[in-house]
Amino acid sequence: MTDDGAVTHVDAGAATHWAPGTPILWRYRENAGEHFHIARPVTVVRDDEDLLAVWLAPGTECMKPVLADGTPVHLEPLQSRYTRPRTVQRDRWFGTGVLKLAQPGRPWSVWLFWDPGWQFKNWYVNLEQPLVRWAGGVDSEDHFLDISVHPDRSWHWRDEDEFAQAQRDGLMDARTAERVRAAGRDAVEEIAAWGPPFSDGWPHWRPDPSWAVPSLPEGWDRTPAHVSS
Repeated sequence: MTDDGAVTHVDAGAATHWAPGTPILWRYRENAGEHFHIARPVTVVRDDEDLLAVWLAPGTECMKPVLADGTPVHLEPLQSRYTRPRTVQRDRWFGTGVLKLAQPGRPWSVWLFWDPGWQFKNWYVNLEQPLVRWAGGVDSEDHFLDISVHPDRSWHWRDEDEFAQAQRDGLMDARTAERVRAAGRDAVEEIAAWGPPFSDGWPHWRPDPSWAVPSLPEGWDRTPAHVSS
């Protein structure tokens, strides 16, 4: 880590457990492709055999997908959202930060959102491939379907329309879609049981004020040698 919070390596190499305060990359590959189209520099909060927790700070420079003409993806009608040509562009994470929690091997991560003033808003279960670690961070592929969990422990599915459209457009076959649905049902069982990480008091967590906002490194889209999950 450099003095300005830069991720200092994005090459291949063994990744053990990162110390709190270490900047890493949290990346997603494009669906039905091998290129990375989302890259977010984050700061490690905790990393052990049970959990990887990272902080995505407000104002962090990230890479995100856009349509080839620069149109934000979410503004494109659903029927053509996944078929029009795309590119990637630099942007910044606006609004409040996000705490991301991933249990090793789980096909989802749990994100925590706050309103201004650290008023806890909700948990967000992001269904995805289990994270794969490398020297500079973790990689995954998003699976479109998500779950919102409210402070009163109620929940609801999110983005079911995108999940269905992705299947129609050939970004996910029927077998994969069923695995994603099954993962979602497993996540709902975890929500009902209110075990970790929901029961671990994370809404009261706050970032270390000494942490610098990590910068987006050159080579953010390199394909490293993945070493563990």
